[in-house]
Amino acid sequence: MHVDLLEVDLLQADLLEARPSGAGFPLPNADAIAGRAVAALVAEATLTPKPGLVDRRGPGAHADVELATLLASAEALRPTFAEIARASAGRRPSPELREDLARIGRDGERRMFAVTGGANTHRGAIWALGLLAAARVLEGAGGSVETICATAGRIARHADRFAPPRATNGARACRAYGVSGARGEADAGFPHVRLAVATLRARRAAGAAEDHAHLDALLSVMARLDDTCLLHRGGRRALRVARLGARAVLGTGGAATAEGQGALLALDRRLLALNASPGGAADMLAAALFLDGVPERRSSAPLQAQREM
Repeated sequence: MHVDLLEVDLLQADLLEARPSGAGFPLPNADAIAGRAVAALVAEATLTPKPGLVDRRGPGAHADVELATLLASAEALRPTFAEIARASAGRRPSPELREDLARIGRDGERRMFAVTGGANTHRGAIWALGLLAAARVLEGAGGSVETICATAGRIARHADRFAPPRATNGARACRAYGVSGARGEADAGFPHVRLAVATLRARRAAGAAEDHAHLDALLSVMARLDDTCLLHRGGRRALRVARLGARAVLGTGGAATAEGQGALLALDRRLLALNASPGGAADMLAAALFLDGVPERRSSAPLQAQREM
């Protein structure tokens, strides 16, 4: 009998006890934080098979990006994440910090475009991981996944007076479909990142292999997120296909089962036929992997919010 992992995701996460913090989770230095961010991007990129996304098999729905490009882009962002960590030391959430981080992030985008030939490989990840890296520094050694995500949200909610006007694909999708996008995710304290972390831990507690835990975390986000990458490339149809397909995989018991692998590959084929890619969900997985290992304070509030989505 298959266990429907979509149904038990939130219950399992709610029952997971917070890891003992002892004297607090050691706070890495700026270079270590940058290394963790790059490692998270590499782990997300190389995870295989991912539906519609670049992985070890090929470019997925991205004709202009291959795995080597993603890996080069991730490495090019190492100085950006280190600078974000250094700029956040001794600070509090404020308009000034928000603007400093945005300036560093825009410099990071220029580094990214320089190594990718103009392809947008990690703009969403710069936003999410940049905020979370800053919040990790602000929260210090006692920070948990919950408090780091909440602090990242407090930073994000400040305005950036120097943001240049630009029409990104994500912004266009937000306007066209009435969704909140990456900005809304950050403002809300990254609920889908918290969900992905909880899913990772639930799968490990159940004995899943690491790659299967990562894939199920990705699928748990795909099943719920209003992914602007999907909406931009394939409209509501692509979003519906991704959500239903992710739920189908989880409903078989997840990526660890033979039936789940078959459903995962079927979802991949459907998304490729639509030329659609769940890039927003991939960013949430990378952010979750960045926070992996940080203690998670037990709370039902974010889980209740997910149940109401």
